[in-house]
Amino acid sequence: MRRALALAHGGPRGVNPQVGAVILSPAGEILSEGWHRGAGTPHAEVDALSRLAPAATRGATAIVTLEPCNHTGRTGPCAQALIASGVSRVVYAIADPNAVSSGGGERLRAAGVDVESGLLADEAHALLNSWLTVQRLGRPHVTVKWAQSLDGRAAASDGTSQWITGAVARANVHRRRGEADAIVVGTGTLIADDPALTARAEDGSLLTRQPVPVVLGERPVPAGAAVRRHPHDFLQYPGDLEAALADLHDRGVHRVFVEGGPSVAASFVRAGLADELLVYVAPVLLGGDLLALRDLGITTIADALRLEVRAVERLGDDLLVVAALRQAQGPKGQGES
Repeated sequence: MRRALALAHGGPRGVNPQVGAVILSPAGEILSEGWHRGAGTPHAEVDALSRLAPAATRGATAIVTLEPCNHTGRTGPCAQALIASGVSRVVYAIADPNAVSSGGGERLRAAGVDVESGLLADEAHALLNSWLTVQRLGRPHVTVKWAQSLDGRAAASDGTSQWITGAVARANVHRRRGEADAIVVGTGTLIADDPALTARAEDGSLLTRQPVPVVLGERPVPAGAAVRRHPHDFLQYPGDLEAALADLHDRGVHRVFVEGGPSVAASFVRAGLADELLVYVAPVLLGGDLLALRDLGITTIADALRLEVRAVERLGDDLLVVAALRQAQGPKGQGES
């Protein structure tokens, strides 16, 4: 399964999940490997099976990172392909949450195939985190990022903020921007800082993959704003976050990267729409009132939003804390526990 997960990482992140598959002989030897290379291409199981002669799969075991699909889309159902191949056992890490494509495990069992699930489920969930959010909540996965001083400030008292963090941390941000489908900023930050909202390499050149720039707020974007020179046309929405996310979802956006300033960051957290927090902490002290996160509507310590820290990375002199809310990930008061 670890090998299948490694193969899955080779596939593109997008509308379809990243999936890897390994076919084992009855003696436990690797016969074939496969992974999903994007929409319209063979799924991981079929990719692996296609490299083998039909007789070679009789009695074999298929190891897959996600439950084999059970529907016909651009490709046929993988569950049926596995049954036809003659494999005797299928092991997958996590169940498919999509009501349209799920049910492959039961179809395999009904055909007499030995089926097991849950192997390295945590690792598979980590790999498919953003895709699973989209399936579960019907909206894009939202990452909220901010940079702060050690005392929680986003800028000095005169408003200057470039640069709180160092070059290594900024390069990490640009890599993560390049993995997102959209990048969100508020009109306040857009007008004050004039960000390009692009994903760039260390030499300043544009990365191949660029997020669509999204502006929140009703103030007009200045005619000379850098965002107007972005490779993609920007989208602008008023303050209704859920409506904005719904429209982005309809446009095929699955991963949203929010770095729109303290007010925008707080609005996503306050609404329960932040699935992941990226907090870049620099070893500097600024003091003052320009906090990295605005009011969350919390008036007593009992209402504090408790976080699950998923990772802490050293980036040069800075730290990156990756965290998520311990409670529901949907709109406030409506999520799953």
